[in-house]
Amino acid sequence: MSKSVAIITARGGSKRIPRKNIKDFLGKPIIAYSIEAALSAGCFDEVMVSTDDAEIAEVARAYGAAIPFMRSEKTSDDFATTAEVLTEVFEEYRKMGKSFDYACCIYPTAPFVTGKKLSDSHNILLENSADSTFPVVRFGYPILRAMKVEDGKLQMMWPEHINTRSQDLQPAFHDSGQFYWFNAEKFMQTKRIFTDRTYPIEVPESEVQDIDTLEDWKIAEMKYRILFGDGSST
Repeated sequence: MSKSVAIITARGGSKRIPRKNIKDFLGKPIIAYSIEAALSAGCFDEVMVSTDDAEIAEVARAYGAAIPFMRSEKTSDDFATTAEVLTEVFEEYRKMGKSFDYACCIYPTAPFVTGKKLSDSHNILLENSADSTFPVVRFGYPILRAMKVEDGKLQMMWPEHINTRSQDLQPAFHDSGQFYWFNAEKFMQTKRIFTDRTYPIEVPESEVQDIDTLEDWKIAEMKYRILFGDGSST
């Protein structure tokens, strides 16, 4: 029987929003939403947090996550990639004699992640024998009608579509930046999550919000209140 792990990546050195990963979001630390969603999904053998920070580790344990080891200094600086962090996690588990067939990297500032989204994405991964799957959101305006400014003048980026009806243009999507399910063995071979066998799960724009500034934080809280009320994930 296959085994899966949820890996919540939460270093302590956030610059733009200090202590971002444990900052209060509608009554509880924002990382709690990711932990609770993973625990409720019903598809993980272990829910762990990869962190270099003792306070984050303490908060994570309080909400039910495991901290089997602390993240190294090398993968905790501003230049470490997600792939490097995940590789370290698998290597540390290997030293403990543990391995997983599938993994889901969940960001700690993703309050719109739910157990159902995680479970549905897991099913898509298995049903398609995919390398990975993750949530995407549709651009609100057709990108093939995008414009640019050159020499102070406005121009179409793709002038061949200036008279094309919006409904006739192919929809475009972008990563929602919330979580990534993937085949662990395939990832360790390629160190890539996005491959030619990546499948999407589409989520609405109302459930997507990058949180890089305090203004983003306020917008995320407003969206969350509209969708779920105060402080309880679904």
